Amino acid sequence: MKITLPFTLFILLNISAFAQQITISGKITDEQNKPIPFASIYIKNTTKGTSANSEGEYILQLKPGVYEVQYKAIGYKPESRKLNAASQTVNVVLKNETYQLKDVTIKSGGEDPAYAIIRKAIKKRKSHLNEVNAYTCGVYIKGLQKLLAAPKKFMGFDVQKAARENGLDSNRRGIIYLSESESKYSFQRPGNVHEEMISSKVSGSNRAFSYNRASDLKVNFYENIQTWDGISNRPIISPIADNALFYYNYKYIGFTVENGETIDKIQVLPKRSYDACFQGTIYIIEDSWRLYSLGLYITKKQNINFVDTLRVNEQFFPVSPTAWMPSSIKFEFTGGLFGFKIGGYFISIYKDYDLEPTFTRKEFSEVLRINKGVNKKDSSYWENERPIPLTDEEKTDYKKKAVLARKRESKPYLDSLDKVNNKFAFNKLFMGGYRHMNRYQHEYYNFDPLLTSVLFNTVQGFAINYGASFSKRIDTINNRNLYIGVKAGYGFSDHKFTGGINSSVPMGSFTLGFNAGSAIIDLNNTTPISPFINSLHSLFEKQNYEKLYQKQFLSASLQKRITGGWQASAFAEWADRKWLPNASNFSFFNPGNRNYTSNNPLVPNQDVPLFTENQSFKITFRTTYDFSDKYETYPNGKRYLPSPYPTIGLNYIKGVKGFLGSDVDYDLLSADISKSNIPAGVLGSTSFYIGAGRFLNNSSIFYPDYKQFAGNEVLFYKGGINSFLLLNYYNFSTYTQFIEGHLEQNFSGFILNKLPLIRKLKLQEILDINYLTTPSIKNYTELGVGIQYLNFRIMYGRSYNSGSQTNSAIRLGLSF
Repeated sequence: MKITLPFTLFILLNISAFAQQITISGKITDEQNKPIPFASIYIKNTTKGTSANSEGEYILQLKPGVYEVQYKAIGYKPESRKLNAASQTVNVVLKNETYQLKDVTIKSGGEDPAYAIIRKAIKKRKSHLNEVNAYTCGVYIKGLQKLLAAPKKFMGFDVQKAARENGLDSNRRGIIYLSESESKYSFQRPGNVHEEMISSKVSGSNRAFSYNRASDLKVNFYENIQTWDGISNRPIISPIADNALFYYNYKYIGFTVENGETIDKIQVLPKRSYDACFQGTIYIIEDSWRLYSLGLYITKKQNINFVDTLRVNEQFFPVSPTAWMPSSIKFEFTGGLFGFKIGGYFISIYKDYDLEPTFTRKEFSEVLRINKGVNKKDSSYWENERPIPLTDEEKTDYKKKAVLARKRESKPYLDSLDKVNNKFAFNKLFMGGYRHMNRYQHEYYNFDPLLTSVLFNTVQGFAINYGASFSKRIDTINNRNLYIGVKAGYGFSDHKFTGGINSSVPMGSFTLGFNAGSAIIDLNNTTPISPFINSLHSLFEKQNYEKLYQKQFLSASLQKRITGGWQASAFAEWADRKWLPNASNFSFFNPGNRNYTSNNPLVPNQDVPLFTENQSFKITFRTTYDFSDKYETYPNGKRYLPSPYPTIGLNYIKGVKGFLGSDVDYDLLSADISKSNIPAGVLGSTSFYIGAGRFLNNSSIFYPDYKQFAGNEVLFYKGGINSFLLLNYYNFSTYTQFIEGHLEQNFSGFILNKLPLIRKLKLQEILDINYLTTPSIKNYTELGVGIQYLNFRIMYGRSYNSGSQTNSAIRLGLSF
C-alpha cells in the first residue's frame, strides 16, 4: 500500500491535469480547398500558438477558457475565431490577400514607392535589432528530409537494397530523416546563448539525440549579413542591410490592413544575379517600419552548397507593446546530384517569450545541455506536446523505423553486418587496407594498405613500413579512443630493420600516450614532404628532397584540459640519434641528367655527417588558452566548443644534459598566437599565425633539435595555417631565434564572381602572405595568390629575400 497509494495518486493527478486541457483541431485550406502547409495559429495577445503540418492540419492544446484564435499564412488574409472552452474541430478557409496600391503617381523613370519604405526600414534596422536585450522562450523544432528519387545502383553500390533496409519504398523514395525536439532557449546580447533540450525524438533510433538546435535555425534579418556556414561560402546580404540599396532592386506590390496595422508588401530582387542576395517578398509594418513576415529564397546562382534552392519563411508577432519576436521560422530545401534528388524542411515554433529574464553570471558558458532521458519520452507524451500534428506518412515512418531501430541496435544484427564487411579480400588489403570491426563492442582492427607501405628514399632504397592498429571507442562525445598501433619496416639498401609501438589511453580528463621503437625519420620534425611524394620525385625525377636520420626512442606524453579554454600537455623523450648516408642511387628515370644530393642538406654535394651520433633527453611543456569556456553537456560528458577568439600558446623545451647519457643541453622558449576562419563579412574569412622564439641556452645542440619550419619545394604541398609555399625544407632551421608570420585571406568568390565559371564551380580566391626571419635568412617574404575548390587549391607564389625576388612557382595542395 505504501507504494500503490502514491502511484495511484500520481495517476489521478495526471488524469486530472489532462482533463483540464481542451483540444482545438482542424484543417486550414484555401478557397480551392487545397491545404495551406505550415499556416500559423496563435492565441491573440499571447505568445502561445502552433503551426499546421504539410497537409494543413493543426492541433492546439489549451486550458479551458474563451480564446480569440488567429489563423494566418504568408499571402493570405488572416482569419480570427472566438472559441469557447470545449474541444472541437475548427476548419478554416483563408482567402488570398488582396493588396491595394496607394494613391501615388509614379512618373516615367521615377522611383518605385518601395524604395522610400525600404529606406525607412533601413533607418530603423539598428533600433529593432537592439530593442530586446535578453529573452527566454520555448522552441519546438521538427526536421524532415526525404529522398525523392535515386538510381538503383551508384558506382557499384546497391542503392535499391540500402533503400529497402532503411524503410523506403520500392521506387527508393521516402523519409530518410525525421526528428522532433523541444528546448528552452535563452539569449543575451551580444551573442550569448544557452539551450536546454527537454525532449528529443528521432525516427529509426532509440538512442540518438536530435540534431535540431534552436541556435542553428536562428536568423535575424535585422543583421546586415546572414552567415550560413556550410550552405553559402559567402555571407548573404539582408534586404534591409545598411548597404542593401547597392545589392537589391525593390518593387512595391501594395498594402493591406491587419488588426489596425498597415502592411506593405515589397518584392526584392538582386541587382546582379551573382551577388549573394535573396529574392522573394518582405512585409513591412508602416510607422514602426519593422518586419511583419518574409518569404525569401536563394538558389545555385548565389553559389550555395549541397542544395539547389533554399527557402526561408519567417513570421513575427508582438510580445510586448514595443517588441516583436519570431513566431515561426521554416527552412525548406530541394537539391539533387548524380540522379539523387532530396527535399525537406526544418521548422521552429516559438512560444512563452520572457523579455525580462534573470541569468546567472556563468549560465552562458554552457551553450547546450542534453540531460539523460530526454530521448525516452513515450508516444503519449508527444501526442500531448507536439504543436504540429504528424501526417499519416510520418506516423507510418515512426512505427516502421522503431522496429528497424530495435533490430539495428541488437547484437545479432550488428554481428551480421560485421560478418559481411569483415570478409577478407587481398585487393582491398593491397589498395585500401583491411578493417575488422566489432560494432557492438565499438572495437576496430586496422591494417595499412600494402601499396602505400612501400616507399623509396636514397637512405633506405626501397623500403617497407607496414602498420596495424587497434582502437576502442571509450568517449563517444569527444571521440576519444583507446588506441594501440604498431609499425614494422625494413630498408633493402641499408639493411636496417625498424619498428615501434604507440598508444593513447584516455584516463578521465587526461590522455596518456606512450611511444617506443626505432625509426628512420625526417630531419625536419614538421614532416613537410610526405614519403609518398618524395618517392615519386626520387624515382621519376631523381630528386631526393627528404633528408633522414635514425632514431631509437622511448617517450611518454600527458594532455589535459585544465579548465575551460586552458589546455596543457607535457612530453618527455629519450632518444639515440644517428645520421645516415645515402645507400641507393637508383631511379626509374632521370629526365634532367641529375645526381642525387647527399643526405646532408647543408652540404648537398658531399655525404659528410650532419651531426655525430648522440643521445638526448628532452622535456617539452606546452600550454594554450583560447579565451573561451563554452561547452556542451551531454548525458555522458562535456564537449568544449571552438573559440571565436585567437589561441595563444606558450612552449618550453629543455634538453637535459647527463640524464640517461644525454648529450644535449639547450632551452627553447617560444610563443604563438593564431586564429582560423575569422569572419570578414562579404570579403570572406581571414586566418593568421604569428610565432616567435629564442634559444635561451644552446650549449650542446644537434640539428634535430633546431627550430624547423614547414617549407615546400615541390608542386604538391601540404597546406596549413603556418606553412610556406616556397621555403627550403632544411636550410633555414635555426638554433638561435626566429619570428614567423602567416596571413591567409579567403575571398569566397567575392573578387571573380562576375565570371560564370567561378560562380558555377564555387571557386574561392586565396591570398597568402608568409614571413620569416632568422639569423641565416633576413626578411624572407612570400606572396601567393590562387583559387580553391572545396579543400583543393592552386596557388602561384613568389618569394623575396631582403627585397630581392628569389623564387616563383605554381603549387597544388590541400588546405586543412
